[in-house]
Amino acid sequence: MFKKLLIALALFISTAAQAGAIEKLKTFIASTHSAQANFTQTVLDQNGKRMQSASGVMQFQRPGKFRWTYQKPYEQIIVGDGAKFWLYDKDLNQVTVKKLDAALGSSPAALLAGSNEIERGFILKEAGSRDGLEWLQATAKSQESSFSAVLMGFGADSGLAVMELNDTFGHKTVLKFSAMQRNPKLSAGQFQFAPPAGADVISD
Repeated sequence: MFKKLLIALALFISTAAQAGAIEKLKTFIASTHSAQANFTQTVLDQNGKRMQSASGVMQFQRPGKFRWTYQKPYEQIIVGDGAKFWLYDKDLNQVTVKKLDAALGSSPAALLAGSNEIERGFILKEAGSRDGLEWLQATAKSQESSFSAVLMGFGADSGLAVMELNDTFGHKTVLKFSAMQRNPKLSAGQFQFAPPAGADVISD
C-alpha cells in the first residue's frame, strides 16, 4: 500500500498568485516549468495516529519529469523521466519500473504532471480557509484512483504549502513543502535513472 502511495506522489509545488486556490493552481501550471523544494511526509491512520513519517527533496521539470529523494528515515528515490516511472528502494536494493502514464493515471501527481487541462481528469472545487491557507479539493473522475480526495492549501506568499491526500482505506498523507524554488535550472541528469548493479528490477 505504501508503494502505491509513493507512486501517487510526484509533483506538488507552488505559486504566489493572489487569487482563489483553484486559480492559483492553474496559474502555477501555466507559469512554473520547474521547481525544487524540501518536503516532509506524514501518514495518519483513520484515528489520526501517525503511522509513518519521512522527509527529503523533490524536483520536477514539466512536462512529466520529476525526482523525489527520500533521505530520512530510509533512502528511496522516485524518478519520472518523461516515459518511465522508477522507484528505487536502497535497503531492499530493488527497483520498480512502470510506464509513466500507467503509474500516474488519475493519481494526484497527474494534477501537475504536465497537462494544462486539469479539469479533464479531476473535479476541482474551492474548500475554504483553514490554518491561514486557502484550500481546494481535487477529486479524480476515474474510479481507479487510490485517493478519494486531495486537498491543496495555498499560502498568501509561499504558494502551495500543504497537500492532504485521503486514500480509500481512510488514511491521510500530509505533505508540507519548504524552501521552494520556482523555475530553477535543473540538470537533465536529475531526471534519468539507471538501476544500480545487482539491483532486483521489477517491471509492472
